[in-house]
Amino acid sequence: MKSLFLPAAFAACCGLSACSPGQPASTAVAAGAPISTAAVPDHNTTDEQPQDHKLVIYQLMTRLFGNKTALNKPYGTIQENGAGKFNDINDQALQAIKKLGVSHVWFTGVLEHATLTDYKKDGITPDDADVVKGRAGSPYAIRDYYDVAPDLAVDVKQRMQEFEALVKRTHAHDLKVIIDFIPNHVARSYQSDAKPAGVVDLGEQDDKTQAFKPSNNFYYLPGQRFVVPAGYNPLGAQKGPSEDGKFNENPAKATGNDVFSATPSVNDWFETIKLNYGVDYQNGRQPHFEPIPDTWTKMRDILVFWAGKDVDGFRCDMAEMVPVEFWAWVIPELKKVKPDLVFIGEAYDAKTYQMYLERGHFDYLYDKVGLYDGLRRLMRNEGTTEDITRVWSQESRGFSGHMLRFLENHDEQRIASQDFAGNPRAAIPAMTVSATLGTGPVMLYFGQDVGEPAYGSEGFSGEDGRTSIFDYWGVPEHQKWMNGGKFDGGRLSPEQKQLHDFYARLLTLSGQREAIRRGRFYELQDTYNLDPQYHQDRVYSYLRYTDTERLLIIVNFSPDQTYRPNLQLPEKVLERLGLPGNQLYTYTELLSQAPATSNLTVTLAPQSAYIFEIKEK
Repeated sequence: MKSLFLPAAFAACCGLSACSPGQPASTAVAAGAPISTAAVPDHNTTDEQPQDHKLVIYQLMTRLFGNKTALNKPYGTIQENGAGKFNDINDQALQAIKKLGVSHVWFTGVLEHATLTDYKKDGITPDDADVVKGRAGSPYAIRDYYDVAPDLAVDVKQRMQEFEALVKRTHAHDLKVIIDFIPNHVARSYQSDAKPAGVVDLGEQDDKTQAFKPSNNFYYLPGQRFVVPAGYNPLGAQKGPSEDGKFNENPAKATGNDVFSATPSVNDWFETIKLNYGVDYQNGRQPHFEPIPDTWTKMRDILVFWAGKDVDGFRCDMAEMVPVEFWAWVIPELKKVKPDLVFIGEAYDAKTYQMYLERGHFDYLYDKVGLYDGLRRLMRNEGTTEDITRVWSQESRGFSGHMLRFLENHDEQRIASQDFAGNPRAAIPAMTVSATLGTGPVMLYFGQDVGEPAYGSEGFSGEDGRTSIFDYWGVPEHQKWMNGGKFDGGRLSPEQKQLHDFYARLLTLSGQREAIRRGRFYELQDTYNLDPQYHQDRVYSYLRYTDTERLLIIVNFSPDQTYRPNLQLPEKVLERLGLPGNQLYTYTELLSQAPATSNLTVTLAPQSAYIFEIKEK
């Protein structure tokens, strides 16, 4: 069976039992057999009690997802390059997303942010180009927490109603809604014109004569004016609105990435200002959390507002830049309002993971510096499978079910780009590990499933292997899947259709199979380390199992080598699976949907993945 991700050969016996090569398997799965546990700790697994956290998240950049315009002019305007709308994410789109096995959709870039597109006729004050990144602007430079981006509406004056309709439409397809919450910083132009009656705006009552005051919402540099970074040029050769290098901010405020200077560099997040959660950064980071700081209550009220819009969860930007004490207070406050709300933290410091999960009450955290970085090296033919072992056995040991796994998102390079792997097939083994290694969530970025390579320089973003979040743009390979709004993949190549089908099967299995959702984990690297054909540095295998379902997962990361190892499960592993001797198994490869076979030989093709279900014959 030839396909994008499976080998050509399925034949005699693979030695998954204790049989010798060439002999039939002689042990069987006893349905419902109890799972035994070893008396002595086994370093191939952990004692983590598995719990079902298998969210399957589809992240889409709302401004780009539904855009059908293909001009793609660098630094192009919204009129030239187009923009996706809430209404573009229609029933056909949501049905197609659902078919990928998805449970949650993260609508990225929903909140109103600074932009160089002029909406003053709709009552929105134009932004100053000196403090906006790109023509479209960063979705993480929020200018109104209580509003949605006008770019995303067909009728700008009805933008909130169009968002509310999208939420309702998404729920009608049995999908949950996640949006961004950006708690650490806001745009320098922040001013809410959509806030509910009685809400005091951020900074409105600040004492600007004080560098730090617990009741202030911002940090100030009294007596100093903000200075636009020298040479900042948001639109290349073109001039942006009010671009003169003289943005008026006096006194200057601290910049979003903790820069307490009136002269941040062009490499800083100079378009944003840091929010004050009661930490005096310039005096040894002294905390002032009693009484509860004003910023805390304002941010709680913002979250309650969006929970009231029937949002199901929040992806919290740069969560570790906000004190854990705030999260420890606000997440329980929100769950009083809506108990099932999901909080996902963008996190990069492995030393603080457990603290933000336990004290901070996050449901999930990014597994970026661990599993993503290790898999990236493997996809680039640089690292080894020891990186995977280190993640589950050390870095996230005991709480791996709370780590969100992914290979792409809006911050990271596209796998198919020349800056990353240059080949979307490289994702096949890595995505299989991301989706099935643990019981925690897995995420897919729009366009990843069709091998979007992010070619070209969009403008501000430049040619960096990423799909721009700063520019108006059409995403070419994704547009082929979108097929003019049919969302049927009608313009994809045969290879792209195979890749898309792989993702759909993998994510569907991950969301449906109990062994992946809630089963135990057992690594098989030690089991096969004496086989000269196993090549541990590029081949990785493990078991996921419950007392009623047993799955063997094996992947080959090598871009060009085929391996034919003799796979055998020793007695202690068979015992762990509850597999008694003297009976026969069948093996069914689930990704290829191949017929069950009693005798199986697996040829590990380059960049391949396999999920075998082991059952009693």
